[in-house]
This record gives sequence, C-alpha cells and structure tokens, in this order.
Amino acid sequence: MTAPPASSTGVILAAPASGAGKTTVTLALLRLLSRHGITVRGAKSGPDYIDPKFHEAACGAPCPNLDAWAMSPARIAGLASGDGMLVVEGAMGLFDGAPPDGRGAVADLARMLDLPVILVVDAGRMAGSIAPLVAGFAGFDESVRIGGVILNNVGSARHDAMLRRALAPSGLPVLAALPRRADLAMPSRHLGLVQAGETADLDAFLDRAADALAETLDLEALLRLAAPVPRAPKPAGFAPPAQRIAVARDAAFAFSYPHMVDDWRHAGAQVTFFSPLADEPVPDCEFLYLPGGYPELHAGQIAAADRFIKSVRNAAEHIDIYGECGGYMVLGAGLVDAQGARHQMLDLLKLETSFETRKLHLGYRQLSPLGVATAFGGGALFGHEFHYATTQRAQGDPLFDARDAEGNDLGPTGLRAGRVSGSFAHVIDAAD
Repeated sequence: MTAPPASSTGVILAAPASGAGKTTVTLALLRLLSRHGITVRGAKSGPDYIDPKFHEAACGAPCPNLDAWAMSPARIAGLASGDGMLVVEGAMGLFDGAPPDGRGAVADLARMLDLPVILVVDAGRMAGSIAPLVAGFAGFDESVRIGGVILNNVGSARHDAMLRRALAPSGLPVLAALPRRADLAMPSRHLGLVQAGETADLDAFLDRAADALAETLDLEALLRLAAPVPRAPKPAGFAPPAQRIAVARDAAFAFSYPHMVDDWRHAGAQVTFFSPLADEPVPDCEFLYLPGGYPELHAGQIAAADRFIKSVRNAAEHIDIYGECGGYMVLGAGLVDAQGARHQMLDLLKLETSFETRKLHLGYRQLSPLGVATAFGGGALFGHEFHYATTQRAQGDPLFDARDAEGNDLGPTGLRAGRVSGSFAHVIDAAD
C-alpha cells in the first residue's frame, strides 16, 4: 500500500477544452486514493454546485469551490488549506476564463496555489497530433507548470503505444491512459451533471472508474508530482445576517456554497436545514435563506407543500427572507414549467417566471446593493448567473445594480418587498 503524504500536497487536473473527461478522471482518482488509505479531498474550479457533491461522494471529504475570478487570493488559499492531498478539478479549458482577459481560468488557480497541472487529454480521435497539442499547452505560459498527462478515451493497446511514442520527446510523463468505455459516461442535464443524490448506483460507478484508472495509473509518479499546499488561515468571510439562520436544502434547493454557510457558522451563527419538498415548515429562526436548485422540476410539489408555504408567509411578517435563483423564483407569484403549466408559488414578490420558452442567462456578475443591506452586507459583491428561466413579470424595487465580467451595465436586477428579497445571481464573495 502506498504511504500517505507526510504533509498537505496538491495537483490540478485541467484539459485543453470542456468534454475531455476531467470529472470522471477526478472522481476515479479521488476514490482510488481513498482506497489506498491516503487522506484526500477534492476542490472544484469556478462556479459549480454539482461536481463538488460527486467529489464528496468519491472520497468522503467536503469539496470547496475555488473561484479565481470572484474570490480573493486569501479566500482561495484558506479554502485550499487542509489535511492530506488536494485534487483540484478544473473547468472548461486550462486558459479559458471570463472576458475580456480570461481572468478566473484554471491557470490562475495554478499560479495562485503554485500547483502542477496534470493535463487530461481526450485522445480518442488523434494519434501523433497529441504531441504538438501537449507541447503547445506546456510551453504557452512558463508560470503554469504542466507536470504530466492523463490520456482519456484510448481505443486500444496499439493506440496507447502510438500516443506514448508521440509524447516521449516532450519529457512529460504519461501518468495514465484510460480506455474508451461507455460505462464511464455520466448523465447530464442543462445545468451540468445530474445531481449526485439523483445518480443511480453512484458508488458502483465510482468504483468502476477507480478500477479502470488503477489498471493504468502510475500512482507513485503522481504522488511525487504533487506540490506542497501551504497552511493558510481562513478569512473572516461573510458576517451572518442573524444569529439563527434557516436554510432550505433538498433536491429543489441544493445550490448553496459551503463556504458561505461555513462563514456564518464560524462567526457563531446557528444554521438549521429543512426540506420544503418534504413539506417541512420553516424552523424557528431570525433569517431564512432559499438557495437555488431545480424548483422547475418540482414546482407542483412545492405548490402543494401547504405547511411550508404557510410557514414562509408567516415568517415574512417578522424576519428577513432571501432567495437566490431557484429560491428567488419560488418567492415569486408563479412559475411556469417546461410543459407550460403554471404553478402557484409563495407570492411574496411580484415575479412571474417561465421555463416554457427557455433563454440562457450565463456569466459572472458584479453586484452593488441598491439602498439596502443584503444577506451579505451592504458592500459590493461578486457572483454568477446561470439559468434558463425567462422573466414574464417583475414589479417592485430592484435589489442590485448589476454589471457583467467586462463591466458592462446590465441594469437593476432582483426584487425586494418589505423583508423579502432575492435575485437570479448566486453570490460568491465580497467584491473587495
């Protein structure tokens, strides 16, 4: 058995482009390292709620988001700090970030954390051409260190040999060569992978992926490649909006960032979770947070949750309530699902949303509160937006003034009415 690392180390798994198989390789590696008795934890680059839950299922450790666009270097260093080996899964391509200058790319994380990058390459439709591809990435930016390559979708032993022969002059080690296998494909929907809790036989999939990786991985070489991850204190983060906070959490309200809830807890707040889909009433609290998720897939069940609805409406008379994206839509008057059926929501904001006609809203957001403190204080915020809902009606006072990653004015966004507020934006960190 391979001995666990003596101190905290880390690597980053990145790729030339989306779709190379980074998630499958990352999950396989996390599960395999766990099997070897190595303390390991995952992290996910960028704004993502779904992949981290798969990371947690693979190795049993909480998975933070590390967002080089929205988070300060101190926040990133604090979240990356911990025990054992850190395996960071990149997003998109290694140098793909937000416009205009690519800020927030996985390459930025590699620089901030000074970690080596293992390039995951989908080699299914190439042979000798892999050499200039990998050489180009390795030589593009000397501040980003490519330490090795993992080949994915390898068709045969002969194909494997051709790829390794082509890469030999680069001097970069081929750490693994995963074969092309249909049983390692993962289901997806419009916002990414199906959630971990909804994936049938997830443990069997993780074991299958780990078995496939174990057959070809040079584990000792990978462990030697890992670089130290310095210990760093966690910044104070967001102050809690109240002492007792209730957070909705189930399949319809699954998208809350762990670092935000941890901020509240570390500052001494009591955080209680409850399930609207189980028709649980709001727990005794001084602040209610309805995160995003997939309410459009459960709109009928939410509309029929009488105890939940009554308790939220009663709570709105004496506590502050905040909703993000899916939670924001549930605070509205009605939600139209993809089949065109309208479902009555909480009717605490004059908002009507629809999935019958879908339109993608995607990108980072710079948010400035308009005349009122939010759940995250009164200062400017960084967040992101990713949804397909269209707004049919939005009346009332806006919550934020919004700009995109390039600073373009998007106008006012969100709504507030009395003690209830929300917007489509998912807050990630303070803008300062």
